[in-house]
Amino acid sequence: MQDINHELYNFLCENTDLITEKWLSKREEIDGSIYSKNAEKWAVKTIAEQNTLTNLTVASSLLNDCNVFQENKKNWALVVAESRVNSNTPIHEVLDALAKVRTTYWHFIEQFVEREGKRVLRSDIMSWGIAIHMAFDELMVEFSTRYHELMNKRLNAQQSLIDELNAPIIKLNSTIGVLPIIGDVDTTRVQVISDFVPHRCTELDVSHLYIDLSGVSILDTMVANHIYQLTQILDLLGIESTITGIRPEIAQTSVQLGLDFSRIRTTSSLQLALKNVFREKSL
Repeated sequence: MQDINHELYNFLCENTDLITEKWLSKREEIDGSIYSKNAEKWAVKTIAEQNTLTNLTVASSLLNDCNVFQENKKNWALVVAESRVNSNTPIHEVLDALAKVRTTYWHFIEQFVEREGKRVLRSDIMSWGIAIHMAFDELMVEFSTRYHELMNKRLNAQQSLIDELNAPIIKLNSTIGVLPIIGDVDTTRVQVISDFVPHRCTELDVSHLYIDLSGVSILDTMVANHIYQLTQILDLLGIESTITGIRPEIAQTSVQLGLDFSRIRTTSSLQLALKNVFREKSL
């Protein structure tokens, strides 16, 4: 049993290029896909090399040492998942391609069975069926897991960038920072700002933050309350805050809410606030 398994393993490894060639011949035209039959040369080279890796990985499931397959599976999933994330390939296209690899793979196992004739027992074929199908199923699960992890990592990085663009803290010197808030500010955006700014101030070692509202046209009651809470959070962190550029209507909203900004420095404009602070530091 082990001898015929090893012979099949060697047969599949020896024919891995032919397996890849036959698999490539089954491609269809898919606009913008790395798997398309009219894909660019670099894409064809990439998937051909990775299909060879797929073939060898699946073949290793026939070996007596299952640890070899498990290690190959993890390495394969890391390589392929990173490549597909970088090429923005949808996961369903990858799973469809793997299904076609499975079909192609079995075509070559059939060739081996025909070549060996009576040497191959029914029990051998049953055993191979279980091993090969389990191998492909495990590849799909492992790939999906790694793909999900990499996509989440990318999305988290993009979200961090969005948060930073929503609340860009500009450092003027080693301790002073400016937070210009521009455009419409709804409750969702102000919540992001409230969550992001304290952490960012700590990272940048900001001890005094100027929050400039001159670019904000409308400030409803909920948003005004969030900004007030932000100044309180900064205060607990030992970070002074000055609000600049408050429009008359924003000031009226704050008073109507009963928000006590008396403990917070305010100036009519950012220019005036910075002029005063740097004049004080020069004295």
